Amino acid sequence: MKKNILAFAVSLFCLISIDGMSQNKTRVIAHRGAWKNTGATENSIAALEHAIKLGCYGSEFDVHMSTDSVLFVNHDHIIQGTDIEKATSQELSQIKLANGETLPTLEAYLKTGGKQKNTRLILEIKTSSINKERSLALTTKCVEMVKKLKVEKITDYIAFDFDVCLKVKQLAPKAHVEYLNGDKTPAEILAAGLSGIDYHYSVYKKNENYIEEMHKKKLTTNAWTVNDKSTMQWFIDKKVDFITTNEPEQLFELLK
Repeated sequence: MKKNILAFAVSLFCLISIDGMSQNKTRVIAHRGAWKNTGATENSIAALEHAIKLGCYGSEFDVHMSTDSVLFVNHDHIIQGTDIEKATSQELSQIKLANGETLPTLEAYLKTGGKQKNTRLILEIKTSSINKERSLALTTKCVEMVKKLKVEKITDYIAFDFDVCLKVKQLAPKAHVEYLNGDKTPAEILAAGLSGIDYHYSVYKKNENYIEEMHKKKLTTNAWTVNDKSTMQWFIDKKVDFITTNEPEQLFELLK
């Protein structure tokens, strides 16, 4: 009898916790880390550290794969005239960011993020400019690295390639995976078994019902990249779960 009562209490607590999470206010995700107002270079380890210090819910970053299958963090496919996918890891390790850091590997980035538990690592798997096979190979490598460094509990995945999102869920069924491209309906996201959508703010403006529909399906909503106060407030009023922004400090002020 006591065991049954305890089990019921635990189940009730979980239900209350899940319901409470859905009622929480919008949370802040720093786009490429907190760099714009800190002097850090975007997608640098310093930008991640600033996002952590700010207390951001998450810090978003982008991952590519070198020709010899080493993973690097950078937004564009090309950095300082070097195509990341066509360069070796040795060549890429010689590149210095504006703040003096070496171009970070995914391993170094995750090791820094893994030193804490409060700020989630929002890992964007960049679509390969070469072919689909490389996108999927990159996906496998990313999931393997996250598991190797034991940061699964604080890592979420996002991608523009729908097949990449599906691949992540295949490799890591419990992972939180959001689709970026904006061309799938809430029903399609649910059917695919994904966790939510992370769409450009303009997609939500054209489909204002998406946020409510996603919440009814117990799926998450994220809007990128929202940098002005009026648009931030619009999404806050709509109760979007996350806002990805280059202005995390400004968003925190609105959320007070």
